[in-house]
Amino acid sequence: MKKLTSMADLEGVRRSLKEQRLEAERQEKMKAAELKKLQDEANLFKKLVRDVTPLSNTNLKIHELEKPAPIARQRELDDEAVLWESISDEMDVERFLETDDKLSYRRNGVGIEALKKLRKGQWVIRAQIDLHGLRSDEARTAVGEFLRSSVKHDIRCVRIIHGKGLGSIGKEPVLKEKVKRWLVQKDEVLAFCQAPPRDGGAGALLVILKARQ
Repeated sequence: MKKLTSMADLEGVRRSLKEQRLEAERQEKMKAAELKKLQDEANLFKKLVRDVTPLSNTNLKIHELEKPAPIARQRELDDEAVLWESISDEMDVERFLETDDKLSYRRNGVGIEALKKLRKGQWVIRAQIDLHGLRSDEARTAVGEFLRSSVKHDIRCVRIIHGKGLGSIGKEPVLKEKVKRWLVQKDEVLAFCQAPPRDGGAGALLVILKARQ
């Protein structure tokens, strides 16, 4: 312990002890005031509810939430797969196409003006799918899922890139012709035409889809 060498040192120690005592007293007063406040609030609450009669719980009924009926999701998927697979790759699509150089198609009830705007690229393309590298069955499944998703999100104009068939055996555009057949048979499709050069030309189709119900 440091040795006190002067009255000044002794006075400093006294001041320090006094400050510590005062701080301890202040903390005690704060704790006492907080405790009194809590006690007063508790007493006030008791006073306010002293004449209140508790409700009887004899008529209390707990309503259990009704569980939703189970959805046969797998059966829906199976039925959907069968429906999609039933779409023919061999149908004669030419009889459904407009006699123009864009190989256009429009469903009955779709105005010619909508198709004209599509040919000119005046519809805003909001989604697209690229089928390069997919086998025919993979491409058909991908197109089906793409169309359903687009309608679900209320996307009205899409682009389907099927390629020009330059990488196919015999340079034949296999997917190009099959995609047209698939689209003609899909309820989601209102119209389609070959894309203008800036949007893919002969390697892509622009498609108008029905609005989300």
